[in-house]
Amino acid sequence: MQETSKYHFTEADLANEQGKIEAAKKNPAQFAVLYDTYYEPIFRFVYQRLDDKEQAFDTTQQVFMKALDKLGKYEYRGVPFSSWLFRIALNEITNLYRLATVQRTVNIDSVSIYHIIEEIEETKIDKYHDKIVEMIAEHLDEVELQLIEMRFFEKRSFKQIGDILDITENNAKVKTYRILDKLRKVIH
Repeated sequence: MQETSKYHFTEADLANEQGKIEAAKKNPAQFAVLYDTYYEPIFRFVYQRLDDKEQAFDTTQQVFMKALDKLGKYEYRGVPFSSWLFRIALNEITNLYRLATVQRTVNIDSVSIYHIIEEIEETKIDKYHDKIVEMIAEHLDEVELQLIEMRFFEKRSFKQIGDILDITENNAKVKTYRILDKLRKVIH
C-alpha cells in the first residue's frame, strides 16, 4: 500500500485495502496479506509500550489472532484498517496493565520532550526537561499518556490518534491541548 505521507492514505489506498479485507473475510488464508502489511507497525507500537521483546511478540500475535477472529464483524468507516488493529493492540496492552502482568513503559527521547516543552512554553526549555519527564511518568493517567505518546513520541497526526482511540480528530486535538494545559499549570 502506497502512503502519501507517514500516516496518510489516499482514497485509492483505502479502496485497495478494503478489497484485501473483503477477500480475507471470504477466505481467511487471504488474511496473510494484511498480516504481512501491518505486522511490523503493530509490533513496534506494542514494543514501544512494553519494552519486553518476548511479551511484545506474544501480544502482537494476540492482536492478529483477535483481528482474524473478529474480521467478519469489521466495518469500514473511512479510516485505514491499521487504526482498527492499533485499537485492538491498545486494548491488549491495557489488559496486560490491568492484570499487572507487565509494567507500563514510556520510551522517552529528549527531542520529543523538547517538542512538548515548546508547546507549553517557548523559553527556559532546559529548566523544564526533568520536570516534564517526571510529570509524564507520574501525573498522567493512561489515556493522557497514550495521547502524549502518540502525538509527541510517535509523531502521529490528530486524525490517526482519533482513529486509533475511536474519537474524532477534533476531540483528540482538544484532549491533547488540555493535557498540555495541565502540564503548564503544574510547571508554573
